[in-house]
This record gives sequence, C-alpha cells and structure tokens, in this order.
Amino acid sequence: MTGQDGRIRVAVNGYGVIGKRVADAVASQNDMELAGIADIETDWRIRTALHKGFRLFASMDDRMDAMREADLNVAGTLDELLEDTDVVVDCTPKSIGAKNAERYRQRGVKFIVQGGEKHAVTGHSFVAETSYEGALGRDATRVVSCNTTSVVRTLTALKRAGLLRRARGTLMRRATDPWESHMGGIMNTLVPEDEIPSHQGPDAQTVDPELDVVTIAVKVPETIAHLHSWSVQLAREASKEEVIEAFRSSSRIALVRMDDGLTAINAVKELMADIDRPRDSLYEVALWEDLVTVQGDEVFYAYMVDNQAIVIPETIDAIRALTEREPEFGASMMKTNASLGIGARLV
Repeated sequence: MTGQDGRIRVAVNGYGVIGKRVADAVASQNDMELAGIADIETDWRIRTALHKGFRLFASMDDRMDAMREADLNVAGTLDELLEDTDVVVDCTPKSIGAKNAERYRQRGVKFIVQGGEKHAVTGHSFVAETSYEGALGRDATRVVSCNTTSVVRTLTALKRAGLLRRARGTLMRRATDPWESHMGGIMNTLVPEDEIPSHQGPDAQTVDPELDVVTIAVKVPETIAHLHSWSVQLAREASKEEVIEAFRSSSRIALVRMDDGLTAINAVKELMADIDRPRDSLYEVALWEDLVTVQGDEVFYAYMVDNQAIVIPETIDAIRALTEREPEFGASMMKTNASLGIGARLV
C-alpha cells in the first residue's frame, strides 16, 4: 500500500512528546504521507493536531464517544487507520507499545516502537548509522531511547575511525519532560539510578553487541535536557584533532564550543530557538569541541542530549528501512537531514 505519488503512508499512534514531533517530521518528508494520528486524549495537544490538518483517530474504541463529545473531529478507530497504513510509529507511553505490537502484527502492518519498550518486542534495535541494514524489510524495529541513541552515535563515530576500545560514561538525566514539570519531578536532590551499569549501556549493546560500554546514571532536578560525561580508552594513542575529526564524521553530532558562549545546556537550547528549529529541537548530539581532552590513549568529553528530539530523525530513517524504500543508510540520512535542517554548523 502506498499513498499519493507512491509515498509511504505512515500512522502515528500516540500524540505526546515524541508522537507530535514524529508526525511533523513525517509530514515534512517528500517520500512519506501522514495517514493520520491516533490518541485517547481530548486536550489542547489534540486540538493543535487538528489545526494542522492531521486526521485524528481514536486509539481505543471506547474513547470515540468522549472524543466526539469534546467536539473533536474523529475520523474513525485505530483499526480503520491501520487499514490505510504502511507503517505505524507507536509513541504511546512505556509498555503500551509492547501490548499494541500483537495488534499491528495481526493486521500485517509494519511498526516501530520507541525506546521505552524492551528489545524483545521487535528483536531489533535501531540507530541509523549502526543498524540500518539489519532493519531492511523487517516487520518491526525499536528506535532506542534518547540517551542510548547518543551513546551509539558517539561511540560508533570513534569505532568507525578505529579508535574505540572501551567506554565509561556518567549520565545526568533530566527529571521529567518540560511540559510535565508542573506535575512531578524531583527538587533539591539528586537520585542515582539503582543499578550499575544503568540500562543505557546494555541497551546500546542491543544495537551493537561489540561495544564495551558501562554507564552510570543520575537523575537531576532540571527538565531541559540530559548531560553526558565520558571517559573512553582508545584503541591506540591519538591526537585531539583526530578524535574531533572522528566525531565530525557523523552528521548527527554537532560540535559546539564553550568559547562561543555555549557554556550550558540552556544556552544550546536557546540557540535552537534562534536558528528557528521546530520546537527548539536539537536533533544532534551537541558535543563540546573545546572540552575534548586526550591523555595518551584516553579521551574525555561531554555532550548534551535533547530527549524530546534526538530520536526523531532515527524514526524517519527506520520507516525507510522497514519499507526498503531506501537501501543505504547514508542516502536515507541525507534525505532526513535535509528535511530537518541537520548537518550545518550551528554557529
């Protein structure tokens, strides 16, 4: 099934933090068509989708009446949307995507779940530069979490340059999504994740089992983004310039500089607004070039992860991989990057 002009027809189930960004990104692709969005809510988020002209469907049949009573123009049920869809991107809350997977399989619709689900739900974990080929023609894949995406992107860049031996990282995680900060999150404390390694390291190994990586995570009382600090043992001694060139080889790692005034994550986020990124989105890993420090065969660096945006380009590439619309990861990434404004120097 394909849409107008042979475009891939994509449905988005769940119009929250990730879902609304995926929907916008799909709508901006010249080889994709947004078949519709599905949700159960009746609040302002859904109304903004309708204002954009997106077709709305009820994710659960028993929510149809409530949505229509709220004066929402509901086109039908999720099952009806799936009948008109090549790929569904499930952006529902954690664990719901796993329950929806069987529904998608029964209807013969390819599907993508997000990083809150376990690897076993699809049997494949996706980061474009690392595992695109393995997703070609599959029925399903899982786009890994924001932090795991950043880990795989940065370590793959070092690995591709023949520099990576093993990596140890500390993640300072935002407490909650910004739009939900009035409802919860921590204050005046720091909360270490209760296991070492934290789940991001083993999760990165579902994308690339060869990675020797250990992560430690700490939840911190802010909502802007995540901050990572890494110590990596190199496969050989290298110069700082060689390490930076390895990072620069990835279009989805953006090198930023403290001496440009980008001294904190809020400054980088403000830059995204100033360059007119949709929703201030930082799709890249923002890695501080002037903090990269090499001592013998060790390199130390830090970077920022926009938890709301980093997985969006990966999701678009995953759609192309599942449908085999584009057999080469580089070609898909170029299309996605061009549509989202990824790849140019930020300043």
